[in-house]
Amino acid sequence: MSFFSEFKAFAMRGNVIDLAVGVVIGAAFGKIVASLVDQIIMPPIGMLIGGVDFSAYKWVLQAAGADGKGEVAVQFGAFFNTLIQFAIVAFAIFLVIKLMNRMIKKQDEAPAPPAADVVLLTEIRDLLKSNPPR
Repeated sequence: MSFFSEFKAFAMRGNVIDLAVGVVIGAAFGKIVASLVDQIIMPPIGMLIGGVDFSAYKWVLQAAGADGKGEVAVQFGAFFNTLIQFAIVAFAIFLVIKLMNRMIKKQDEAPAPPAADVVLLTEIRDLLKSNPPR
């Protein structure tokens, strides 16, 4: 088997394609959450504490030079936004997994139909009960 055909067999497996779809959807979901936090959640919080933009909070370690470059700063406001984004994504994943676990439990609780041989043996037993041997 050639390298290319081996790679093609690997790439076309269902799990790899499912993973790729999950990554693309996850990236899109991450952008939605980032927008939610940056543009909807944080502005009212900033307004409540005095009209401050959290993403602008930083601790300047070294001021910028005359050319405006070279500033060294710890941007804890942007980090705070990222923590909120993480919490929202983690909560959403928790809800999805909780829903999946419920669905799996419902499938497990449903009784499995009896196997064909069990049905046949039950019929034979019932026939023998109704017509005992002489």
